[in-house]
Amino acid sequence: MGIIEMIKSRRSIRKYKPTPVEDEKLNMVLEAARWAPSAGNRQPWEFIVVKDPSIRRKIADIAPYGGFIAEAPVMIAVVVNPKEDLTHYIEDGAVATTHILLAAYAMGLGTCWVGAFGTTYENDAKRVLCVPQNLRILSLVSLGYPAEERTSTRKRIMEIVHYEKF
Repeated sequence: MGIIEMIKSRRSIRKYKPTPVEDEKLNMVLEAARWAPSAGNRQPWEFIVVKDPSIRRKIADIAPYGGFIAEAPVMIAVVVNPKEDLTHYIEDGAVATTHILLAAYAMGLGTCWVGAFGTTYENDAKRVLCVPQNLRILSLVSLGYPAEERTSTRKRIMEIVHYEKF
């Protein structure tokens, strides 16, 4: 499948089979994230891989929209360092997260990006994952074999694209 077709067909998955994710596939997903572009090649990210069900359950209880993290065989926390690049660390971490999503999909795995948790939830998640206070948890990604199929619609291109001016 080509990259454009992958982008168009990948969906957020919130139901997972209990099948473990092979280490080879997990490592390839992490390798894809490692190769994400970053401003000035600063690479302000680190990744926490969580397979332990009790830790995933704690994180699922913290993240308001991430209850499904508990049933996914793997969760990856994308941690960024604001000191590495004060202006681009969020974008850089978001690109690394996107690489995780696309690489996983290319290998038949499902993912869901959880990023909607405020400072309170982030601080609680930092405590569970032992993340230093000077770092940020940008996103949590559930990862596993999908137990659901999802469809999606998009706005038409003419509704969202402007040329020369808004």
